[in-house]
Amino acid sequence: MNRRDTVFALLALGAAPLVSHAQPQGKIWRVGFLTQRRRPDSIDADFIGGFPRGMRELGYIEGKNLLIEWRFDDRFERLPDLAAELVRLNVDVIVSGSSQAIRALQKATTTIPIVMATSGDPIGSGFVKSLARPEGNITGLSNLTSDIGTKQLELLQSMVPKLSRVAILVNPGNPSLATFVKNVQSTAERGNLKVLPMDVRTTQEIEAAFPAMAQGNAGALIVGTDALLIQHYPKIAELAAKNRLPSVSQIREFVEAGGLISYGPNLAEQFRRAATYVDKIFKGAKPGDLPVEQSTNFELLINGRTAKALGLTIPQSLLLRADRVIE
Repeated sequence: MNRRDTVFALLALGAAPLVSHAQPQGKIWRVGFLTQRRRPDSIDADFIGGFPRGMRELGYIEGKNLLIEWRFDDRFERLPDLAAELVRLNVDVIVSGSSQAIRALQKATTTIPIVMATSGDPIGSGFVKSLARPEGNITGLSNLTSDIGTKQLELLQSMVPKLSRVAILVNPGNPSLATFVKNVQSTAERGNLKVLPMDVRTTQEIEAAFPAMAQGNAGALIVGTDALLIQHYPKIAELAAKNRLPSVSQIREFVEAGGLISYGPNLAEQFRRAATYVDKIFKGAKPGDLPVEQSTNFELLINGRTAKALGLTIPQSLLLRADRVIE
């Protein structure tokens, strides 16, 4: 068979379409993102930047084969509308950065996959049936917020030996924080400590909480992990220092803003890990079959400058355990 006959034979066998398939337009995946906070000045510089960074590592590039529909608002009442908006856009997956946003999305859709970049108590909040088999359309990561309060209280007691009263800043709209407060109270009771929960939803309520803490003779402060509170970390750290309150939170950004201690998982890493869930769903996995991942790597940061300003000595045991001490 000569060359011309070979070409005609291949055409007859349907090889011609290979030419047209050589230059297809690749699919552009659409991801919705919803959280209860103001949009940061720079997404890449914020811990949520871990998500697009994780997507890039997996080969998804914004503007090329990925479009992220970012939605931010620190007003709780706006979340249902934003969730409905993402559903109308018919995105392929929605990533959520706060429990309140997950709740709004859960009510908005039972079909579009939802990936939790962070969730304190996904079972107690009713987001998943179990960690091993979430069922439904929600999966992702849990940061064990409900269990970490006990350790944070112990860290404060190490820094403030005669501690007798502890205030907790919580957003009552965050369902996972109720379990968090309950665990802290249970631990405090065993150590003859009194806990003063402070419900805050706005900047004004955060500012008003500090005179109430002083009136209640609080000797230290635990800041609940919540998207609304995270965006106010600089203000909370400033008020804690002004009122000479040793403070602890779960997020390292709190210590970097001037808080005393942070103990918890690295949120930027969690948002990066959320990308792996999105990738698996893109490739055909069902969210209900993907186990919820629990954080196992916790980091301890201490602000030495804040400790010095408060007249506190950092115990050697904490210095040895700390992943970072800010001097």
